[in-house]
Amino acid sequence: MALDQIHEEEEANMSFLDHLEQLRWHLLRSIAAVLVFTIIAFLSKSIVFGTIILGPSKVDFITYRILCSIGNSLNLSALCIEELPFIIQSRQMTGQFSMHVTSSFVVGIIVAFPYLFWEIWRFISPGLHITERNAARGAVFFVSALFFGGAAFGYFILSPLSINFLANYQLDPSILNEFDITSYVSTLMMLVLASAIMFQLPVVIYFLSRSGLVTAAALKAYRRHAIVGILVIAAVITPPDVISQVLIAMPILLLYEAGIMIAKRLEKQRREEAL
Repeated sequence: MALDQIHEEEEANMSFLDHLEQLRWHLLRSIAAVLVFTIIAFLSKSIVFGTIILGPSKVDFITYRILCSIGNSLNLSALCIEELPFIIQSRQMTGQFSMHVTSSFVVGIIVAFPYLFWEIWRFISPGLHITERNAARGAVFFVSALFFGGAAFGYFILSPLSINFLANYQLDPSILNEFDITSYVSTLMMLVLASAIMFQLPVVIYFLSRSGLVTAAALKAYRRHAIVGILVIAAVITPPDVISQVLIAMPILLLYEAGIMIAKRLEKQRREEAL
């Protein structure tokens, strides 16, 4: 306890310039971590781009194989995806190189995310009271777990089903689907990152409830509004098919319900501490 008090006093005595200097070093370390993983991803082109980025565009992708296995067991041949009727082209001279750099950078951010959040937390946590730091113990782990869980959901479930829908959608059989590499990579990255960010909903509710800005009763009262909002967001970040929108909306709704339970638990703890 004495060490914590000393640390809080040292933080309180720091000047504005000292805080800026500290923030600068946190940012530099974060940028360095992203750059390191970006360079590794750039040099691993065959794995990162050939296997990971282009994975959902191939019929032997693990999601398609699992769906086909389920379809065979249920005698539903429609679940077996035997063809993705589209080709990926690069219509700009710098298209492949720019997408190589972009995808490597995004992969670098995703892989380095736990360290990035840890650096952010190291900068923020000294400004919190000791009880607040104890209450938020494990924040780096839970935020990172939800982030990777959302990214995995976007990559293994949302992306392949969305790509399959868009690949098979035709206004007329004479129109061929020839997607530009920029469009393909941008769509994939948007689905993965949007899912990863939206999976942070329980964390947002936790801190809002901890600060007293929301309550479990308020979250319940506005549940219908939240459902409409989640469906609207799902419609914005996903292709215009109902299946993809429902797929992204369902886990977010479950996370919203989990947030209500978290808010209830925090309120119960506050009541017990007040006694």
